[in-house]
Amino acid sequence: MRGVYLVTDRGLCLNRSLQDVVLMAVRGGVSYIQLREKDLPTSDFIEEAAAVKKILLPFQVPLIINDRMDVALACGADGVHLGQQDMPYDKARKLMGEKAIIGLSVETWEDVESVEKLDVNYIGVSPVFATPTKTDTKEPWGLAGLRKIRAFSRHILVAIGGINISNAQAVAEAGADCLAVVSAVCSADDPASAATELKNIMDEVTKKRG
Repeated sequence: MRGVYLVTDRGLCLNRSLQDVVLMAVRGGVSYIQLREKDLPTSDFIEEAAAVKKILLPFQVPLIINDRMDVALACGADGVHLGQQDMPYDKARKLMGEKAIIGLSVETWEDVESVEKLDVNYIGVSPVFATPTKTDTKEPWGLAGLRKIRAFSRHILVAIGGINISNAQAVAEAGADCLAVVSAVCSADDPASAATELKNIMDEVTKKRG
């Protein structure tokens, strides 16, 4: 997993539809879409997920559902992102199958150590910086924390929390394989251009790594 990973938030889309923002984001080069809905009724969430999946299909961009295994299975999503309080990884893997993308958030060093035993597709380093879009998390990792995880972990690292154009390069250089953003794209005047700018930053750092 490489590139830019958009986590959706309909409340940050500046009166544009979520589907419009998703389309602009993938046109701009976003590599993954995580659909996050905390308040939608299940039937509406499934309907929205199916519509977003249809948008992503021509771009071959995977759809990942946040938290909700039932929604992921119902819409045939490509994967699911789990928090520490969600369904255990092993059970999720059995339900989703071997080809599914399954990510797991890490918020403490204990989380980082325990996830080494699991064959997750990536770990979400959450949050790197303090952010209003994630209010239920522990202390931010900061760049030093991200570097420490990179030195220790065998997993792909998806960094999330307060990431935007101004700090994306530093986050990538600290060891992130993928930059997960919310408001940096959802609330951008031009989500496609914002996505492209973030992708270019990630590409440059990846090129330097060799």
